[in-house]
Amino acid sequence: MWSSLAPTFTILPQLLKGAAVTLEITAMTAVVGAILSFVIAFARMSGNRFLSGAARVYIEILRGTSALVQLFYLFYILPAFGITMGPMTTAVMGLGLNMSAYGAEVVRAGIQSVDEAQYEAGAALGLTRFQVMRLIVVPQAVLVMLPSLGNLLIELIKATSLVSLITLTELTFSGRQMVVTTGRTFEVWGLVLLIYFCMAYPLTFAVRAAENRAARFR
Repeated sequence: MWSSLAPTFTILPQLLKGAAVTLEITAMTAVVGAILSFVIAFARMSGNRFLSGAARVYIEILRGTSALVQLFYLFYILPAFGITMGPMTTAVMGLGLNMSAYGAEVVRAGIQSVDEAQYEAGAALGLTRFQVMRLIVVPQAVLVMLPSLGNLLIELIKATSLVSLITLTELTFSGRQMVVTTGRTFEVWGLVLLIYFCMAYPLTFAVRAAENRAARFR
């Protein structure tokens, strides 16, 4: 029995190293994507036609093209124009830009779901437009955004597998390496599936718990 488990003990540490890189990319990309999502969403809702139009083009192009092609463009094409980024920076920027195109629409829908009366109530209290947005509208909108943003975060974990094609040794790349090294295809990809699930499921649980907690304050 121990001899049959020995290859697993050899494979697992390498896969866990790849999983650590996957989580690192996910965490950094989530921060970049979240910030850009709000920036692009507010630009999209801006009264300035140029700003709103530019945000709409940004969203449509990034949602309408492959995330893999976007990564390839950043990593292989931009250096021809004198712009060079390391694999990790490319991964975070590429996935962050792609995520923000979807996140911006989630943020916009959440903000627009807040009743106009909330703006009027804030104005009646003497709050500025910025204060109304920050103190009244956004906190309520976040409750609406949570399920969709949670789904985007889970999709992001799985999308990190794309960065294996720009030389980053994350979980999927580690899996490929271990298949070549050990020849144990079933065990390696079975463990990769299990590790992805173990990373994604706690996020599902956490988002659901956040939704339930937020519902108490409605």
